[in-house]
Amino acid sequence: MFAPDPKLLAAQFDRLSPVHHVGRVTAVQGGVISVSGLAARARIGDRLILQRGCGPDLDGEVLQVAGDTLRMLPDRAPEGVALGNRVSLERMPDFSPGLHWLGRVVDPFGRPLDGRPLLGDRRARDLMQAPPPAVSRKPLGARLPTGMAVLNTVLPVVQGQRIGLFAGSGVGKSTLLATLARQMQADAVVVALIGERGREVNEFVDRALGRDGMSRALVVAATSDQSALVRRRCAWAAISAAEMLREQGLNVLFLADSVTRFAEAHREVSAAMGEAPALRGYPPSVTPLITGLCERAGPGPEGQGDITAVFSVLVAGSDMDEPVADILRGVLDGHVVLDREIAERGRFPAIDVSRSISRSLPDAASDAENEMIAEARRLLGSYERSEVMIKAGLYSEGSDPTLDKAVRVWPELDAFFARPETGGIADSFDKLSLILRRAAGPALRG
Repeated sequence: MFAPDPKLLAAQFDRLSPVHHVGRVTAVQGGVISVSGLAARARIGDRLILQRGCGPDLDGEVLQVAGDTLRMLPDRAPEGVALGNRVSLERMPDFSPGLHWLGRVVDPFGRPLDGRPLLGDRRARDLMQAPPPAVSRKPLGARLPTGMAVLNTVLPVVQGQRIGLFAGSGVGKSTLLATLARQMQADAVVVALIGERGREVNEFVDRALGRDGMSRALVVAATSDQSALVRRRCAWAAISAAEMLREQGLNVLFLADSVTRFAEAHREVSAAMGEAPALRGYPPSVTPLITGLCERAGPGPEGQGDITAVFSVLVAGSDMDEPVADILRGVLDGHVVLDREIAERGRFPAIDVSRSISRSLPDAASDAENEMIAEARRLLGSYERSEVMIKAGLYSEGSDPTLDKAVRVWPELDAFFARPETGGIADSFDKLSLILRRAAGPALRG
């Protein structure tokens, strides 16, 4: 039986207001509703409830306040709205996550989506909180086991690092994120499902994460049918929850799927506000929006934990120069590229190692490990540059010693990149070392 903490329950009652201020609809234009009578009391971000008289009430948010009129962006299309409809003002919703939220699925307002009651913490969080001061932040930490050989070795992830996961649709992005959520070393995991398909939220929670993964996870979800304001808020709510856990001294893994849908939601909001597009349809304000989100992750000040972050990006047609991908590459500590051709030949995760990079190197590895990583990349590059010639039967052994090694090592190296790692980082490097030794030829084996 649910037994709430009396202090948390008291905090919820303190946030209640006995007064509701009411206005009236004065205009409806392009999906934005103008309301009079509330401008003196409304703030940007406050919630509004419009009573249509027929059908359910229409929720929305204060988008602009100008003079005696405010503009409301509704959560759904404004069918059935008429002039004079009554609109009530609700206070800006508090988002107050606590440690007791781990294991739960919530919406961007902190309301439970898993059918069980949930109280907020005593302290409300500022969704737009500034990142820790740059000079007070700790350096990046130690390497983290990831459960995948390729990320344990050639593309290492260290504590507090922020990386981008660039992929088209259907190449295994969600599966890779779920693997990290289950197996990557962390005290807690916060997952932001931004604009996700409704059926995939349950699939991610029940199948991808499972009982063990959810035990240390908090999932914040806004589905694709919800308004742009709610989808945009999802990313801010999730990073706020991760910051709360970091302040408690926990090392947090933050997974955002995806920053592209976050940027698309902001584009819808900015268009309603009249901001002109500039970057292939995106407004200029999308750059500080994305960089501000990324800067909130990373190492905390001394005495706090760290947020290790993975931001996924949907790249249409593998266009790594599209605006969202280009912005993220400039502010993150590395990027992992998933390739459709690799996925189509059945290798998962379909990581294109040659196009991926971890900026934690060379500091994250020893001299011997860096030599192995460099050798693996050199052989991989040599094979890929000559792959068409090799497959066409034009390759002649003995003409290029490096290519000879690359051809010998390719099947094992390609299989290594798909290998799950049940051991630690040292085990992954041992396996990579053995593969490279075999590539050196019979004279150097053993």
